[in-house]
Amino acid sequence: MKLAREIADDGRFVRQPNRFTDRLPSGPPEPGRYRLYASYACPWAQRVLIVRELLGLRDLLDVTIVDPIRDEKGWRVPGGDPEYLSELYLATDPEYTGRYTVPCVWDNRDQRLVTNDFPQITLDLEMSWGTTPDLYPEALRPEIDALNDRLYHGLNNAVYEAGFARSQEAYEEAVTRVFATLDHLEEHLTGREFLFDALTDSDVRLYTTLARFDAVYYAHFKCSVRRLTDYPALWAYARRLYAIPAFRDTTDFDQIKRHYYVTQTNINPSRIVPVGPELDWSV
Repeated sequence: MKLAREIADDGRFVRQPNRFTDRLPSGPPEPGRYRLYASYACPWAQRVLIVRELLGLRDLLDVTIVDPIRDEKGWRVPGGDPEYLSELYLATDPEYTGRYTVPCVWDNRDQRLVTNDFPQITLDLEMSWGTTPDLYPEALRPEIDALNDRLYHGLNNAVYEAGFARSQEAYEEAVTRVFATLDHLEEHLTGREFLFDALTDSDVRLYTTLARFDAVYYAHFKCSVRRLTDYPALWAYARRLYAIPAFRDTTDFDQIKRHYYVTQTNINPSRIVPVGPELDWSV
């Protein structure tokens, strides 16, 4: 992992900016033009996999699932061409020096990476490639955008800021944000089925962090104040989403655990994958 360059002088983790930020075309493209590279282990990539299933986009967006174990060459493409995802990054920009991230979308016609801009990919799919269910309703977009921003800074990325922190102060500041956000969400979701009146893009973004919380973030990232299962409303909410096939079928706890514990040797040098936790995700 090329993580050192993402650590600030005060020990904070500062995520690298997305290099490829072109927008996906408005309107459904011709089948076979675009390919999504994703990982079941990565929460940012799972978002796109969930939306692809919810919107019925299998015929419009092909997918390649990379190996969950990553090294300095980046994500390996099992039995694929290319052998490593890094080859697509360097084919598009030979001067690229950052981490090779998923999700990213490759344009088969133009032979280039269009985007690795994970916050925008799901929105592009929701606005123009598929509209049923409407995960990004126009009337709610300002509220969804505001909540998504809060989720990112308070939870989705904050768990990484806690886990990758290189100072006590940076760690404590991040982990405080994590649990302040979880406490707020627990209160908000008490008596509610979704974050808004129906399933939206925000639910997708929250779910992928919750799915990894007790299995990875609680111990591996030291987000150990409380477990997801200690929040009755959040735990019930997460299991309701898991019962939806698009969420359940893209959630692979084995790949999630192996990726974090084996790949992130700066945190877990032994590469030992813990047994458990034993959780019943059925409703």
